[in-house]
Amino acid sequence: MTIEVKVPMLPESVSDATIATWHKKVGEAVSRDENLVDLETDKVMLEVPSPIDGILKDIIKKEGDIVQANELIAVIESGAAAKKADQQKTAAPKASEQTANLSQPAATPPQKSESTYESRPDLSPSARRAAMEQGVQKSVAKETAAPEPSAASKTSFPMDTAGRVEKRVPMTRIRARIAERLLEVTQNTAMLTTFNEINLQQVIELRNKYKEKFEKSHQVRLGFMSFFVKAATEALKRFPAVNASIDGNDIVYHGYFDIGVAVSTDRGLVVPVLRDTDKMSMADIELKIAEFANKARAGKLTLEEMQGGTFSITNGGVFGSLLATPIINAPQSAILGMHKIQERPVVENGQIVIRPMMYVALSYDHRIIDGKESVTFLVTIKELLEDPARLLLEI
Repeated sequence: MTIEVKVPMLPESVSDATIATWHKKVGEAVSRDENLVDLETDKVMLEVPSPIDGILKDIIKKEGDIVQANELIAVIESGAAAKKADQQKTAAPKASEQTANLSQPAATPPQKSESTYESRPDLSPSARRAAMEQGVQKSVAKETAAPEPSAASKTSFPMDTAGRVEKRVPMTRIRARIAERLLEVTQNTAMLTTFNEINLQQVIELRNKYKEKFEKSHQVRLGFMSFFVKAATEALKRFPAVNASIDGNDIVYHGYFDIGVAVSTDRGLVVPVLRDTDKMSMADIELKIAEFANKARAGKLTLEEMQGGTFSITNGGVFGSLLATPIINAPQSAILGMHKIQERPVVENGQIVIRPMMYVALSYDHRIIDGKESVTFLVTIKELLEDPARLLLEI
């Protein structure tokens, strides 16, 4: 008996998907609930599990194909796995025959070229497909030996008018959606950025003092992000406009605090949302951020985990950024940018001292947030982090 595998119902607002990666080949055994294929939408990656145990009989839709909900993508022959395994066992050569064959020279079977884009995990399926259709090839093996004399002739690239190598690949759906949203924000908001700097001496001392006990007690590392989430939440309570959004001619003031934390992945930047941060402990925040980071890099974040959000935080400092202007995550009205912690000379009580300093940036929509609100919001975060006891006392 054969069973059809169809595209599952797609998330709301997602009309179609791209076949990203088949994890099984035709003729291979599959187990019930084993992931057969990844579907890429413009927002999330979706897995399609096998409905039964069996053999993958046919793949209807190839990598790079566009599919819609309930569309047939593969066929599985049920109950065939055990039968095929028995056939393979019967067909296996005897040990004595295998030993004898070792002394006989054997013709080397033709090997599939590793220079095709089929072996490029860093490219999306649609990009690999487009590249193959255009005859674009590139070696991806890291060879330690000297290349063959004819190796250069085996690799073909498009050339510009000066004969220099270049390649052209289409954007992945997620990258295209990111580009679309960023352009939308810059065109449809009155975005400004205000900057400040924070002396993180007390935060670092507090973290160093308790990080081992914290990790032992909560099974998660104490990072800097939980301090910033807590400080941002307290500041949002004091400045409701920063926690608001524009809907047509209305301003929507949110009575809750859902903070998105940007996570970098191979497919682009994603922003999962911490819900009700005013009710979360430092450990809750760190645990949830770690969970989101793991799921994001595995492509397993759900659409629900990335929807909503009333404010966002992004940390370019993990990549070494000293100062940057973050772009608002619409329809939110503001985003906080963290940067690299760097020791710098500062003046305290008339004395020059070395302190761990961080530049911070707040990009905001000037249509809803005035300059005074944006500046004092950022100053509030600075004051809370330079005296972290105030976070506990909420003063």
